[in-house]
Amino acid sequence: MILGGTTEARELGLALSQRDFATTISLAGRTVAPAAQPVPVRRGGFGGVDGLAEFLRADQVDFLIDATHPYAQTISANAAAAAARTNTPLLGLRRPPWTAVDGDAWIDVAGSEEAVRALGSGSRRVFLAVGRQELVPFNSAPQHHYVVRSVDPVEPPLAAPNVHYILARGPFTENGDRALLESFAIDAVVAKNSGGEATYGKIAAARSLGIPVFMFKRPAVPEVPSVTTVAEAVAWLDHAVGLAADSAEARTVRRGV
Repeated sequence: MILGGTTEARELGLALSQRDFATTISLAGRTVAPAAQPVPVRRGGFGGVDGLAEFLRADQVDFLIDATHPYAQTISANAAAAAARTNTPLLGLRRPPWTAVDGDAWIDVAGSEEAVRALGSGSRRVFLAVGRQELVPFNSAPQHHYVVRSVDPVEPPLAAPNVHYILARGPFTENGDRALLESFAIDAVVAKNSGGEATYGKIAAARSLGIPVFMFKRPAVPEVPSVTTVAEAVAWLDHAVGLAADSAEARTVRRGV
């Protein structure tokens, strides 16, 4: 089973659909219209560690892949605990974070509350690309003009008086995001360090325009065996399946079957 919601999860599902794996992708269900997946999908939460552990047992899951978003720390922690409890082999498919390069003006913040403080008391034109769950704290800074981009509508809308909403799903290009930032005269970007190419356009665009980026720090994740690419995840599964087959054969030999 793949804990998904990311491009990597979808790509891994596609790779496994072409091999001898019975694969399911689990989605949290927060996105109203998620991207189409190449394998069967399960939607909704599990009910914490206990619920996930029970699911792993009941569904006889042989391997669990955590390919969730880098900021989905709760499900990653639950996956590590449930896998340990059920002795289910677990692999983290971890997207590497972006790193600042020459010309970037990043201000590291812990989250929305710290970003609000760091933006200051003066009026700014702020591009918010942090996901719907992180927006409420910005109500406490109504002096800013906000541009919010999200996959689904923000419900309820922010209480701040000057907010423009854009519904869009990546990938986004540097040229497209530069045009967006310029059209709204944006002078600050607030973003998560999601990594990958699909949403890097705004970071490159901000660099080219000399706009500071208030970057959410990556949350801590459990220390589990991890890879950074889909190809490495497939190789890990192939190796794990081979080890399991060798172990089963050895047990058969010892029983004299």
